[in-house]
Amino acid sequence: MDEQLAAAGRGPRHGEPVTTRALRALRRTVSSSAAREVAESTATAEALQQAVTTGRQIAVTSIRGGAGKTTVAALLGMTYAHYRHDPTLIVEADPALGSLPLRLGAQSLRWSTTDVAGIVEPQMSLLDVTGYLVQLPDNAWLLPGSQGQIGAMLDVTAYERVMVSLRRYFGVTVVDCETLPAEVARAALSAAQARVVTVPATLEGIQTTYAVLEWIRGLPRHVIDGTVVALTELVPHTGLDVEKAAERLKMTGARVQVLPYDRHLAAGGSIRTELLASATRQAAVRLAADVLRLSQKRR
Repeated sequence: MDEQLAAAGRGPRHGEPVTTRALRALRRTVSSSAAREVAESTATAEALQQAVTTGRQIAVTSIRGGAGKTTVAALLGMTYAHYRHDPTLIVEADPALGSLPLRLGAQSLRWSTTDVAGIVEPQMSLLDVTGYLVQLPDNAWLLPGSQGQIGAMLDVTAYERVMVSLRRYFGVTVVDCETLPAEVARAALSAAQARVVTVPATLEGIQTTYAVLEWIRGLPRHVIDGTVVALTELVPHTGLDVEKAAERLKMTGARVQVLPYDRHLAAGGSIRTELLASATRQAAVRLAADVLRLSQKRR
């Protein structure tokens, strides 16, 4: 990002007010829920750390822009990188000046997905491959879709060459796709072992997504079985009964996870996990564990 533009941003904001954090700490002190929370966290961590026989590819997309797709992809990649011991790759398959590098705090961009497609060779080592990637904390690596320039193109052939070549080096690969029905997004969803459809928690978002999920039900059964809907609350009060909406979407056979409104995420910019609201961190971990479980069911 341009330094003068970056200076226009305010300091990062915590995901929840200080009063909320204080009340939660008090409740944990006087209640017996702490032990249950620890048990649930331990079980989820074990799910995230499960071994994989081959690299798992997880595609994240949405029906329309502004649904929080890139934010969800960044949260998934950061979660896997934190919990797992093998390297995690986060690929930006949305070359139209996507914001994934910004959300992940990348300071500089080197090679794009299209560039690497013409370079990568089967005999390369992990050390060779990572030379073309952007290193992130916790053994995570980023492959940007562009270098911050308009006009970058990514076709299906280049995408498939990159993914086939890089898959064996990384335990989990998270792909931030273009919105549907873009060609590369459809190719990514088809090749992935699990997929996440990001949906804004609005009546319009629910209606559109329900129609799309009904269409997916007509595809081979493993597609809907390996699909998780990330229902994102983009404003504090959505005017929607989120629980009822989630139950309706589950009737299609897809799984549903809710990502609550978070002031830190809503402000944009780099995601700092320590500033996320507690509910947001827990929701992101549940989503990541759920998606990884589903990806393990398909070769």
